[in-house]
Amino acid sequence: MHIIILRFTDNRHNAAQHLPDHKAWLARGLGDGVFLLVGSLGSNLGGAILARGVSFAKIQDRVNEDPFVRENIVNAEVLEFSPSVASEDFQFLLGQEGCQ
Repeated sequence: MHIIILRFTDNRHNAAQHLPDHKAWLARGLGDGVFLLVGSLGSNLGGAILARGVSFAKIQDRVNEDPFVRENIVNAEVLEFSPSVASEDFQFLLGQEGCQ
């Protein structure tokens, strides 16, 4: 499992022109089941994504395809995360270490 942090850079003023492509990139990740949660960081800092089911290298490749990353609107940080305890609603996330 991975946590992706997207922090705005000084180029954030270019975000509007690339927003439709960024949203399409997010929709593809949600549609194929790799992205589980997508949302904004507080104080307008950027965004975060919870992802699963693929290797670190494949997540990094996917992140590099984000128009916001390509255009240096955000800096991306990918963190590997191994959940070990979950509420009943999120038990399905445990044991996600086996990557494709």
